[in-house]
Amino acid sequence: MTGYKEPGLDARRKAAAEAREKALAKLKARPPIDPAVQAQRIAAAEAREKALAEKREAAKAERERAIAEKAERAARAAPPPPLTEAERKAIRDAKYAARKARKK
Repeated sequence: MTGYKEPGLDARRKAAAEAREKALAKLKARPPIDPAVQAQRIAAAEAREKALAEKREAAKAERERAIAEKAERAARAAPPPPLTEAERKAIRDAKYAARKARKK
């Protein structure tokens, strides 16, 4: 039994050339595309592209709305700014006055 003989460079080049010729012959054997069919395919592709663009725009608007809602929630959840000394004194005085009024 003889061993496996690896094909040489010439054999590989010949096989590649035959494969290339076979693919080219197959491509040439295809019938030409009917202009009406081609126009229909182009119209369908344009419709798909338009639908995709609308979908992208809707997704972008949804993301922007979600970001705005998140910012609004964060603003509502943010703690109020610290009170000034005058405001703290006014609250303290009101508590004191209310306590005095209850004691009477």
